[in-house]
Amino acid sequence: MKEKKLAWAYSRIDAPEDAHGSLKNQRKELFDYAEQMGFEIVGSSEDMGSAMEFNRNGLLEVIKAAADGKFDVLLIKKIDCLGRDTEKTMKFLRELDQLGIQAYSPLEGEIHLNYQSLFPSL
Repeated sequence: MKEKKLAWAYSRIDAPEDAHGSLKNQRKELFDYAEQMGFEIVGSSEDMGSAMEFNRNGLLEVIKAAADGKFDVLLIKKIDCLGRDTEKTMKFLRELDQLGIQAYSPLEGEIHLNYQSLFPSL
């Protein structure tokens, strides 16, 4: 029998308006998605704040849990929940990938990194 992948759910919203409703709905969506995909949720964290800043408590919790090998899959509603700075977001996803952690989104599916050059003929 195939062993369930262990998942961490990460939620983030920009502003405190309707924080409880928005975060609660995002979290429920991720937990429902985990069930649908056959993942076992082993942890979750959340943040309220700008996606331009990567020094957020909830994201730092994700980083620590990833480094400790606590999960195989990171669940996010969409990629910009991680960050809106493309370079930092791609660096974060590469680091997860190097740890063997896949990122999934109910809106975007499995998030794949493409290491191929944008200019393959160079």
